Amino acid sequence: MFPRHELLNQVETRGIRLTAQRRALIETIQEAATHLDAASLLRLARERSPNINRATVYRTIELLKKLGMIDELDLMHLDGEKHYYEVRTERDHLHLACFACGKIIEFATPAFERLRHEIATANQFEIQVIRLEAGGLCGSCTAGKKKHLQ
Repeated sequence: MFPRHELLNQVETRGIRLTAQRRALIETIQEAATHLDAASLLRLARERSPNINRATVYRTIELLKKLGMIDELDLMHLDGEKHYYEVRTERDHLHLACFACGKIIEFATPAFERLRHEIATANQFEIQVIRLEAGGLCGSCTAGKKKHLQ
């Protein structure tokens, strides 16, 4: 995992009203150890604030996306058409999605930073967000596949 921006501080700094439900949702996203879809976010946030409804989840997600605080990912559509959310990180990274077990690996490398810079420079384009996903088999599933073939 990469350092995440502090959502609550950013929201408060921008003068956005923090209801108990919105606070519970933001804290849930901020503390998530995995990428959450809207249904998982609702379920986990209800542990903090049972009165949260689905509409509040979607409005909060849209607000945080609009403010550039979270990213929406499809993660190779491992679970159909679900979308996942993560707090925008301080460093760009790639997502590697395992088709066999569903594991998501976050990966960063200076080569990716150089590629981003090259793309921006060559096209005179100010990149504000970049997403890259790769799908395949993680090390555990690759090892299991090789073991199975023997």
